[in-house]
Amino acid sequence: MPIRVVTDSACDLPPDLVAELDIDIVPLTIRFGNEELVDGRDLSPKEFWARVASSPVLPETAAPSPGAFEEAFRRAAAGGADGVVCVNLSGALSATFQSASVAARSVADDIPVRVIDSRTVTMALGLMAVAAARAAKQGKGLEDCAGVVEDLVPRTRTYGALDTMENLRKGGRIGSAQALLGSMLSIKPIIEVVDGLVEAESRQRTRSKSLRYLVEKVRGFGHVEDLAVMHGDAPDLDELLDLLGAVYPRDDILVGDIGPVIGTHGGPRVIGVVFHVPR
Repeated sequence: MPIRVVTDSACDLPPDLVAELDIDIVPLTIRFGNEELVDGRDLSPKEFWARVASSPVLPETAAPSPGAFEEAFRRAAAGGADGVVCVNLSGALSATFQSASVAARSVADDIPVRVIDSRTVTMALGLMAVAAARAAKQGKGLEDCAGVVEDLVPRTRTYGALDTMENLRKGGRIGSAQALLGSMLSIKPIIEVVDGLVEAESRQRTRSKSLRYLVEKVRGFGHVEDLAVMHGDAPDLDELLDLLGAVYPRDDILVGDIGPVIGTHGGPRVIGVVFHVPR
């Protein structure tokens, strides 16, 4: 039977693509004060951003328990899968990878599971799960499917344009990006995920310049593969897609909504690009 691919809800993949490739998503949880909600089940991206706009407190996130991953792995075994590739949100930012690793050891006697730290976030993680699932659809074995992901980890680039630094600062996920803080209300920071951590990449004077800068980052790598755009209820999504159309076929760009997990830290109107650089 085919290899089953499992990931977590930080992947921000479009639901139709998840269904098409039969990817199993283990959700993180989101807390607004004392209220706890399951990502994707209790809270869609649209509902999340509406809550963020009206909530007096910033949300918080919590990793899935090892038991949640164990359930997913045992579902795969019960369905006849020969093995599982589980690719997760950066272990430097979340305990999600650790939970999946604990669960993999728990089911080792029933089904082999390869747990891989994506070292990244949002649709960069999602694209790795997609690549593994497509390999599984082609009948590839466990090691080959895992190898597809491991090949992409060092070739993945993730850049985001923030409209506010407040969420990253309060969430403690800021890394060296704290260098961007200060009395810079008009500054629009560009962040990059480097070795699993959120780092400062540059500062742009306006939102429009930050979008153009993202395009130049893509252009600067020459021929890129698997370009995707992710956004958190950004009103200028089409503007970025139009700009990117000059360097990559617009119809081939995968677009996803940044959901509660990454949105909690990225803040409203965050927008970004992910892609793979050539070997």
